Amino acid sequence: MRRRTVTAGNLEEILQATAPATTPAQTAAPSAAAPTQREEHTLRTEFEFELPRGYVDEAGTVHRHGSMRLATARDELRPQIDLRVKENPAYLSVVLLSQVITRLGTVTDVHAGVVERMYATDVAFLQDFYRRVNSEGHTRAAVTCPHCEGGFEVDLSGGRLGES
Repeated sequence: MRRRTVTAGNLEEILQATAPATTPAQTAAPSAAAPTQREEHTLRTEFEFELPRGYVDEAGTVHRHGSMRLATARDELRPQIDLRVKENPAYLSVVLLSQVITRLGTVTDVHAGVVERMYATDVAFLQDFYRRVNSEGHTRAAVTCPHCEGGFEVDLSGGRLGES
């Protein structure tokens, strides 16, 4: 097996050189059933959430609704070389969350400083939310009613109980 060094400049060239040859049947227009089948199997890569308390920015505005994308291998590896994480391993979750949160209310530049200023309950919620969407692939959690001890599921990405 031959090794190649890939750079941004030669990536397209390598992809074209290694692409499988297409036959005339493959280049023909796809059937009508093919697009429907693709739509059914799309991967959900971004998940909406609502923080229990909310992030309060410098102006005093509370931001509760946000979105988190699926983590990549790079997202999980990058904190390992961060000096703040090397000095304090507990900082890993702050760096990791700041990379995968794409929006928090009207805040679109979510960085480690934003996550640092969140309430501990919101950070704990986001850590659990991260684990659920990246490990389990969903945002549902099994809960038990404290009064009747009946079990049911709730969607962590939705609003508070009783709200629409």
